[in-house]
Amino acid sequence: MSQDTRQTTSNPPPGAVRAASRARAVTLAVVLTAELMNALDGSVVYTALPTIAADTGAGTAALQWIHAAHALTFALGLITGGRLGDLYGRKRVFLAGTAVFTLASLLCGIATGPELLIAARVLQGAAAAAMVPQVLATLHVTFDEHSRAKAFGLYGTVMSLGSVTGPVLGGILTQADLFGLGWRPIFLINLPIGIAAVLLGQRFLPESRHRAARRLDPGGMVLSALGLLLITLPLTVSGDHGWPAWTLAMMGAGLLVLALFVAQQKTKTRKGGSPLVVLSLFTGRAFSTGLTTQLAFGLLSGAFFLSWALFMQDGLGLTPGQAAIGFVAASLGEIGGAWLAMSLVARYGRAVPQAGALLAAVTLAGYHQLITTEGTGMGTMSAATPMLAVGLGLGMIGAPLADLTLGKVAHQNAGSASGLFNTATQLGIALGTALNSVILFTHINAGTQGPAVNTAFANSLWYIIGTLITMAVLMRLLPKPTRTS
Repeated sequence: MSQDTRQTTSNPPPGAVRAASRARAVTLAVVLTAELMNALDGSVVYTALPTIAADTGAGTAALQWIHAAHALTFALGLITGGRLGDLYGRKRVFLAGTAVFTLASLLCGIATGPELLIAARVLQGAAAAAMVPQVLATLHVTFDEHSRAKAFGLYGTVMSLGSVTGPVLGGILTQADLFGLGWRPIFLINLPIGIAAVLLGQRFLPESRHRAARRLDPGGMVLSALGLLLITLPLTVSGDHGWPAWTLAMMGAGLLVLALFVAQQKTKTRKGGSPLVVLSLFTGRAFSTGLTTQLAFGLLSGAFFLSWALFMQDGLGLTPGQAAIGFVAASLGEIGGAWLAMSLVARYGRAVPQAGALLAAVTLAGYHQLITTEGTGMGTMSAATPMLAVGLGLGMIGAPLADLTLGKVAHQNAGSASGLFNTATQLGIALGTALNSVILFTHINAGTQGPAVNTAFANSLWYIIGTLITMAVLMRLLPKPTRTS
């Protein structure tokens, strides 16, 4: 019998079944809305940064931290946030995290200087680290095996769309200058959404927790956060400083701290304690493979979309509005790929994301040829149209990957597994963003325009294609489809 606190009733009346179905639908809407809100906030500042700088007097370093403050605190807290849900109740932690995230969004929106804005972004990231792991964990314990694949597919779609459409939304809201507020609506828009999520979540979200888990692991919390900080901080800032020796030394120290963390977790498990991470999760091939694939997927996203945006504007000379058409095309493709994956994954299992990876790889190889042939003569449609197929492939990967990774995880460990899954995503994005300084910016200088940017971007595509092919090979270790009569 599961140690989760959910209760089941045999042969419920039809009215109860309909009520339960409605409650699950609202649960799905609430948690996915919160996930989308956070995913958008991770990238919505990109297109608003020039306006923020002009309004607040923020310098280059401050602008970098307006983005990095959220990303760092989010990545550092995900493992602890997932375990908090297992220990104290996923509904309770989700609602608390959403409420604080909404308050932090208000502080961002009323900030008059970069210092308060950065502090509010730190609070946003910490709140998101508590909120986001409960999304996958709640879906995992609320939906049965058949409907869980669709719920996880929607989760993957929302997560991908948020990062892709964030810059578009940021540009639209900033340019609209609603009520004369300039850039501030990119954060203030979270207020009605967050309040609605808390109110509906209070009523409809089911509560669940791991009864056998006893207490937090302060030593594990410190070691995991310190190790991740020592790795993610250099990845965040070193690209602008030419990768000095201290950044590499810091990353090496981070790996040592994480090794110490693993040893501490093994000791705590052996002594019958309550570790921060359930290490037995890694004995499952699906979980370990899925986590590695998700890390690569995050890396791909971090490396590709930033360099692609620079290519369209600096290489092709497109306006931000014209470049946004490419992001819209990628978003539409991802939606289509997600729905296709959800309809096929039950029958074909891992073959669906594998096909998505190969489709994206082949399309990008063709994109490379197109850039090489047409150069700066590429128009908006030539640059944007291939992104429909790339987005389709990425949607076929992102939508089913969470279910293929977490589908067999025991309910009582759902929070821990979700925290690790989201941490892999954030580490991948940080690594991919940092690698732009190696695969793109070593070939061009800041402010470079035209053919040099096009050539550098075209060459960088081979790294993305190689990552996609590696993911397709890795996914051979994911679960095969379940044969049913």
